[in-house]
Amino acid sequence: MKILMFSWEFPPMIAGGLAMACYGMVKSLLKLGIAVDLVLPTKEMMYFAFRKPEDADTLPVVFLDPVKQKEFRTLQFQTIHNKMEYFGMSYSPETYTSAAELQTWSHIVDNTLFEPSELVSLEEQIFRNLTYYLSGEEDIFKKVQEMAIRANKFAEVLEYDLIHAHDWLTYPAGIIAKKISGKPLLTHMHATEFDRAGGYGDARIHNIEYDGMAYADTAICVSKYTANMVISRYRVDSGKVRVLHNAYDVENIPTTKQRLFSGTTILFLGRITLQKGPDYFVELASRILKEHPHARFVMAGSGDMARKMLHKSASLKLRHRFVFAGFLNRKQVEEMLNSVDIYVMPSVSEPFGIAPLEAMAYGVTAVMSKQSGVSEVVHNAYKVDFWDIDEQVRIIDYLIKHPDKCAEMGLAGKDEVLRIGWDEVAEKLRAYYEELYI
Repeated sequence: MKILMFSWEFPPMIAGGLAMACYGMVKSLLKLGIAVDLVLPTKEMMYFAFRKPEDADTLPVVFLDPVKQKEFRTLQFQTIHNKMEYFGMSYSPETYTSAAELQTWSHIVDNTLFEPSELVSLEEQIFRNLTYYLSGEEDIFKKVQEMAIRANKFAEVLEYDLIHAHDWLTYPAGIIAKKISGKPLLTHMHATEFDRAGGYGDARIHNIEYDGMAYADTAICVSKYTANMVISRYRVDSGKVRVLHNAYDVENIPTTKQRLFSGTTILFLGRITLQKGPDYFVELASRILKEHPHARFVMAGSGDMARKMLHKSASLKLRHRFVFAGFLNRKQVEEMLNSVDIYVMPSVSEPFGIAPLEAMAYGVTAVMSKQSGVSEVVHNAYKVDFWDIDEQVRIIDYLIKHPDKCAEMGLAGKDEVLRIGWDEVAEKLRAYYEELYI
């Protein structure tokens, strides 16, 4: 079986949890003998041909242009990052096509699609919607346009049995590929616009999410929490919805801590956006530091609320006891997790949340929002409503006063996470593939 997969991230291109989820998923699928052709938002017309587990680390590249492929084979790169730069793979892929090219989609469907009509099929309406919803001039929409246009070529040239598209950014590409090839489409919902925006958000994105799931043969959700949202808010047919929890494979965890501070260290790690609840973390720090001035709080990540949180911590006079670490690369994340005692995820709405699993793997005690998918799969962690600052303060205060209990919970969490691996997830995913393939 071969899968044509569209994703927005994959290591070393990491902007969030999607990258690590795709990495773990793909590597375990390859162990099962399932081949994957992965398309990412790169500058060059190329894809990654994964055939064996180690390919997820070496990233075998195939250019659609045979001349470029021949040229690429003669080159040598000092690092994987140099290799990524060669074909234009970065945290913010360059945009180089015009929105006018959207009209080239007209050859895929009947031209009457673009004429007003009161009686159109679901498929016809979806294609009409895509042309409309992707006409925005914002950079992110241009990038999504770009991938959707390119999907046309990939769908025609490559051979595959199924299409797997991750999150709304690649749903248009998946829709195009299904229309051209007639192959089954699975759309994977890692986070909805409701989650990211903390409310209704961008109507265009909501509509793309709905169209992607409506046109798909199977809609995969990362948790029951997300599945309930997809069914209740998007009115997606519950018969096509499947739940597939994320996992975390533990590798090379250090046996000793390398502390940054002598006092208890509490970490926030993630995008500093409304969805992740950073303001609750700052409020928590303010109240805890009044009773425990030797504790230290670290906020690691970047996002549109970062400056606001910096100003808030300054107004609360938290000073050096509240540290902003900025965006961390993979190695820095691992070093940070090996230096802290408590991890807090106060997310307002978290479809899954891999970061708590990562923290627990390092023996860090996790305090997580009940409004998350990860709370469905772990037991050795504290679970609290994101808005319940009083309860969060009570838990952190207890853990600081009882370091032995904190360490005990951390070790129990580590043992639990060691049993949550991607291989089991891949087996379930293969079963979902086979529902459509066989």
